[in-house]
Amino acid sequence: MIWTNMELLPLVCLCLLTWSGTTFADGNEPKIIGVTEGSDVTLPCSLSSREDIQGKRFEWKKDGQEVFLYDGSPLSGQDLQFKGRVSYFKEELKNGNASITIRDTKRADNGIYTCDFPYLQPKRQTFHIQLVFGAAPKPFIRILGETKDGELVQCEVSGASPKPLVQWKDSSGNILPAKDPQVSERGGRYDITLQTTVTETGNYTCVSTQEEINHQIYSETFVRVNGEFLFISVFHSQTILIIHLLSVLENIFSCIQTEYKTN
Repeated sequence: MIWTNMELLPLVCLCLLTWSGTTFADGNEPKIIGVTEGSDVTLPCSLSSREDIQGKRFEWKKDGQEVFLYDGSPLSGQDLQFKGRVSYFKEELKNGNASITIRDTKRADNGIYTCDFPYLQPKRQTFHIQLVFGAAPKPFIRILGETKDGELVQCEVSGASPKPLVQWKDSSGNILPAKDPQVSERGGRYDITLQTTVTETGNYTCVSTQEEINHQIYSETFVRVNGEFLFISVFHSQTILIIHLLSVLENIFSCIQTEYKTN
């Protein structure tokens, strides 16, 4: 899943690392889910058999902390960090769904989560999930002005983590050639500036992609390339050249006349 969120927001991503159930995405790649910090996030945990687990025990933990315990009904013993912020899908238990939702995600929620069915028969199943935080700011676009080659535009991505791939694209989605990006890093966050020159009037998009957290964000702008100005500039240059040639010819003719009169 690729996002195209248009706001400057830090991110949270859920990476399913190992399992003994069926929560992999296509192929053997871990499933990745991303949400904004401060929003709600659902941690998926479902049995492939879809068997009824209303009367069974399952346990959600993070780095040894009790996140949510269930054994026929929710149990006490939840860690204070998660108290009042975790809910489950009661109506989905009959379908083998033990997923939970954590509300108002915080950076302290970062870590390894497990969803464990300790007494499941014929085989115990445990799902492992890693909660990873990142930052994906919206690109900022500047139109720097006209050059002899066209209109120079600049894209700036500030404070991104992990390091994004920044590209310019035209309205058809084609990647535009660009200058080498200017990249700086501080504290694991990256500032990237990318410039390109456009030669046609139209819509252009700066795209920032972070594959590690399966996230993409973009900004779009309309650029008007002043072709008439370029034509006038060329015409003006040609006019100056013609005027200069006429001036030279006039001087030559004047010299000939003076020489003729002297003789």
